[in-house]
Amino acid sequence: MEMALVPGIELLRHAHENGYAIGSFNINNMEIVQAIVAAAEAERSPVMLQSSQGAIQYAGAPYLAAMVKAAAEEATVPIALHLDHGTDFEVAVRCLRHGWTSLMYDGSKYPLEENIARTRKVVEMAHAVGVSVEGELGKIGGVEEQVVVSEREALFTDPTEAETFVRETGVDYLAVAIGTAHGLYKGRPDLDFPRLAEIHRRVGIPIVLHGGSGVPEDQVREAIRLGVAKINIDTELRQAFLEALRRELDARPNELDPRKVLGPGRAAMTERVREKMRLFGSSGRA
Repeated sequence: MEMALVPGIELLRHAHENGYAIGSFNINNMEIVQAIVAAAEAERSPVMLQSSQGAIQYAGAPYLAAMVKAAAEEATVPIALHLDHGTDFEVAVRCLRHGWTSLMYDGSKYPLEENIARTRKVVEMAHAVGVSVEGELGKIGGVEEQVVVSEREALFTDPTEAETFVRETGVDYLAVAIGTAHGLYKGRPDLDFPRLAEIHRRVGIPIVLHGGSGVPEDQVREAIRLGVAKINIDTELRQAFLEALRRELDARPNELDPRKVLGPGRAAMTERVREKMRLFGSSGRA
């Protein structure tokens, strides 16, 4: 059965209502797209493929869209194409034009009122063509933001502000800052579950966890229990791909065929994605 790309909210609504989470995995090239979709097929799992603005700059919006659409046409599981951390209205417009089915607008660096106004503008545009939108409130640490640990608490999402933000923007899902970070953790993450529970109680929509790589499995399961329905994974997938690639390059210093070294990277990434889908409870849901 051929599948077209589906709106992000279709996947997340079902996950949210049934107590599991959809993995949203970053894509940069063909092998990565293939690795993630192969995992989704093997696990019978719905999946989101997400592109950062950097990935769009690297590969080009038309290329990324064409690869994901080709994958979706062959796939028998539902796939959404998501813009990760869109900070630029023009990029959001370009993604809509090329067929993205989910957009994130990240206005978290702005004061609340300005974040609301900017996010609402993206929501109005996207909803007009049936595309769902993720907003962000609070700042998520790590590579994305230069965050000093002593400021950690001040950057967390305020539950009262979250309620106002969701009501006034009309976003479909909300990225929150509860103690995860982008990139690699220095030590064990410690998520603020009471805060997550209170945010979810107030907003009632699917919650998104950024910086999902390296979060202990028990904390992932608890976050899903408390309303997280989308978990972003990038760093762990890159690690799996590049470790396999380096092994192959070391083992075959005279290799002249890129496929011989990229193929094992792709296979390693597929395995890592499958592990995540089982952990998130999305396996067997397609």
